[in-house]
Amino acid sequence: MTHIAEIAKTRAAIRHHATPIRPEQDAARHSWTVAEILALYELPFMDLLWRAQSIHRQHFDANAIQRSTLLSVKTGGCSEDCGYCSQSARYATDVTRERLMPLAEVVAAAKAAKDKGASRFCMGAAWRGPKEADMEKILDMVREVKALGMQTCVTLGMLKEGQAEKLKAAGLDYYNHNLDTDREFYGQVIRSHSHDDRLDTIAQVRDAGIRVCSGGIIGMGESRKNRAAMLAQLANLEEPPESVPINNLVPMPGTPLGELPPLDPFEFVRTIAAARIAMPKSYVRLSAGRENMSDELQALCFLAGANSMFYGEHLLTADNIDAERDDALFIRLGLSAC
Repeated sequence: MTHIAEIAKTRAAIRHHATPIRPEQDAARHSWTVAEILALYELPFMDLLWRAQSIHRQHFDANAIQRSTLLSVKTGGCSEDCGYCSQSARYATDVTRERLMPLAEVVAAAKAAKDKGASRFCMGAAWRGPKEADMEKILDMVREVKALGMQTCVTLGMLKEGQAEKLKAAGLDYYNHNLDTDREFYGQVIRSHSHDDRLDTIAQVRDAGIRVCSGGIIGMGESRKNRAAMLAQLANLEEPPESVPINNLVPMPGTPLGELPPLDPFEFVRTIAAARIAMPKSYVRLSAGRENMSDELQALCFLAGANSMFYGEHLLTADNIDAERDDALFIRLGLSAC
């Protein structure tokens, strides 16, 4: 059987077994099946993009992109074994362990990001979860960045009881905690904590009244079914994440996933489109991996429903597209920052 015939057979099988999806079903709901999202992936590419763009325009300005800047406020030395991460102390990478950044340096970085057009400032720390002594310093960072008039976001790993409430009281707007991948594939990437541990932290954040930022990483060797299952898990949360970062794996030398081949770019765009359809009211963010994307590929992602991006030269330990190139792309496409 030829490769094209195999694809046709797979599409026919999925369409036969999946419940048909009507346009009116594209409204926000919490009952997506993996088969339904797989059926989205298997649509002809142009049909999928048309559908995603149509839904996107029902809820957002199609020409406005939200810009976030991400700063690593504590780099390296993490005890966890996330197979994609160069900050894990378990792997031999070129990332050195650093202490928590001084407050003044964080505030200066936030001011610079705001001056360049970022509306949200996210602070990330490499550890399993914050200790109480570090927590007080993080709370000061949240307060000071909030005072600049920016939206605040942190990604601090797993939270202990009561920590989410402290973050809320300090003025935190968003907490980032990615599912990374679906439950079935999770153990092949991370073993030092479980998929349920991630869901527990997300629940704590929700209970504290903080908005959730949660998505995943694709290109880690997972199957399309794993990707569809991850999107279904996010969409079927009691309240879907307000922001959904979709990361394209950046293979980091020295990590277990450091030599994986790149993902098919069209598969990445299909994931963006499926996320937009399954979570119509969420911001879908282009995250890690953008530095390897052409302007044309990014434009396809925006057409597929991505309406948020990380803006700035660095994402934790990975490079990102420089601001000047992003500004030029916005002008070429007639986009505005929001």
